[in-house]
Amino acid sequence: MSLPPVAITILLLVCSNIFMTFAWYAHLKELNHKPWIIAALVSWGIALFEYLLQVPANRIGYTVLSIGELKVLQEVITLSVFVPFAIYYLKEPLKLDYLWAALCLVGAVYFMFRSRLG
Repeated sequence: MSLPPVAITILLLVCSNIFMTFAWYAHLKELNHKPWIIAALVSWGIALFEYLLQVPANRIGYTVLSIGELKVLQEVITLSVFVPFAIYYLKEPLKLDYLWAALCLVGAVYFMFRSRLG
C-alpha cells in the first residue's frame, strides 16, 4: 500500500518544518552564549536536513498541487510546527494571536483550495 502524493508531501513537509524550526530558532536557547557565526554554522547544518526533505516534498506535491496550494500548505504546516515548538521548547506563553493567525490561515486554505471543494 502506497500513500497518495499529497500525504507524502504533507509528511515530508512536517518533518522538514521540524528541522527548519530548530535551525531558525533553537540557537536562541541553546547557543545564545556562543558567537553568532557558530549559531549560523550549526543552523546551516540543521537546515541541510530540512532541504533534503523539503525539496522532494515540493517536487512530489507539485505533481498534484499548484504552487499556490503548496505554499499555503507549507504555511499551515509551519504554524502547526512552530506554535508547539515556541510553547514547549522555548517556553513562550500561549498567545491569542496564535489563534488569530491560525484563523487567517484557515481562510487562506479555503480560498486556495475552494475550486477543489466543489
